[in-house]
Amino acid sequence: MCEVLMKLKVQKISNGAGLRVPKTVLQHLGLDVGSIVDMELTDEQLIIRPKPMPTLEEMLAACTPENTALSEEDREWLSDGPVGKEIL
Repeated sequence: MCEVLMKLKVQKISNGAGLRVPKTVLQHLGLDVGSIVDMELTDEQLIIRPKPMPTLEEMLAACTPENTALSEEDREWLSDGPVGKEIL
């Protein structure tokens, strides 16, 4: 494990705040702009870990009849005809 101590400045970003992570750190962790990370706050420490992307097999395994079934509202919306100047 490679341990590195860095000082980063918390910067204002819109209504929130952010840290600028050096490119070399992103590359070391296999991250890029837009990557998703897990953040944990424990005992006054902020821990940020890369969140691995699920594989296709993992995503498909999460699809069950219960969580992919269409609701009555979905069925009504899908069976509605055009209401304006849509081109079908």
